[in-house]
Amino acid sequence: MANSPKSHPRVGIIGIGAMGWAMARNLFSRQYQVTVRDIRPDAQSQAAGWGMRVAESPASLAGAVDIVAIVVVNAAQIAEVLLGTPDCLGLLEGGKPEQIVLLCSTISPDSTISFAKQLAVRGIIAIDAPISGGPARALTGDMSMMLAGPQAALESLDGLLADFAKHRFHLGATVGDASKAKLVNNLLAGINLAASAEAMAFGMQLGLAPQTIFDIVSASSGNSWIFQDRMARAIQDDFAPRAAAPVLTKDLGLATALAKTVNAKTPLGDAAYARFSETIDQGWADLDDAAILKTYLSKNQT
Repeated sequence: MANSPKSHPRVGIIGIGAMGWAMARNLFSRQYQVTVRDIRPDAQSQAAGWGMRVAESPASLAGAVDIVAIVVVNAAQIAEVLLGTPDCLGLLEGGKPEQIVLLCSTISPDSTISFAKQLAVRGIIAIDAPISGGPARALTGDMSMMLAGPQAALESLDGLLADFAKHRFHLGATVGDASKAKLVNNLLAGINLAASAEAMAFGMQLGLAPQTIFDIVSASSGNSWIFQDRMARAIQDDFAPRAAAPVLTKDLGLATALAKTVNAKTPLGDAAYARFSETIDQGWADLDDAAILKTYLSKNQT
């Protein structure tokens, strides 16, 4: 039997794009009181239509909830969430001492540490909590979450985190370590997706039917989760942005830059980053990251 709303913490989610919206719907379906905030009025209207509460600013959201999850695209957007803008008060203005903020975006470890320090000045506890698995898994609570932060705070969130993510990986108390782990994962995800598109394009240019290639690889040694997920829709010319191309491009840039700080060699990651960057340059930034297949098939490919 589902718990009553009173038995759950009140949760605020800032950023209800593909992942944040799926997370909000997941918690709402479990009878959490969910408050959301997004810079897009249409996204907020959709949430209100579902019965979720909508906050006019990050500050007002923080003042109305117990736990905040920030699920925006990048560090620049997190900075706006925390500090606000001339016409919108930031979370730091409304946050409460001992309140917990989950930093769920994929950003550099240095950015994560910097944001945690800004929150700590106000007595707010930051948890380094990047997520993975895509919107479909976020919607059912089957996604992955990497976690780093104070042990007591993490223990206090056991129930909520279990509802958010079936696969939870605790990396200790050092904020930034979860962000490092997420970039390791996304480096491999980007390489895998670039390789998937390369192989699919190769087969198509040999004259093989895309569906045949897909079926063979899916049942054979070349298979991967991201091949099946992305190529299944790419071969149907379905590039609606479940995972927008700029996001994984950004993540690969962060991962390869982080690798250089420890002298780690990432030639495959560098090549994948270049290919995704080319996808953006071709004008496909509004498409799913599966659009990298279009780059491989483009007559303008280098």
